[in-house]
Amino acid sequence: MEVKFHTTFRKKLKRIPPKMQERFYERLELFVQEKFCKVLNNHSVDRAYPNCRSINVSGDYRAVFEDHGEFIIFINIGTHSDLY
Repeated sequence: MEVKFHTTFRKKLKRIPPKMQERFYERLELFVQEKFCKVLNNHSVDRAYPNCRSINVSGDYRAVFEDHGEFIIFINIGTHSDLY
């Protein structure tokens, strides 16, 4: 599985606290190993982002992505209240 990052995602990732950036990369490693690991709480966010899913980065931070089978595109990251 190939992981890609949308331009918007890259910009938002740079703006979040460094600890959350580090946490995202830790969760990304887990995601690549096991997409539906319980810790990630991988779930649909179709209402706010059609055809997208979300994983938990921390208690409040989420990363939104599109799953295209062969590759994943992370499109947004932020706090739950910022995203929804």
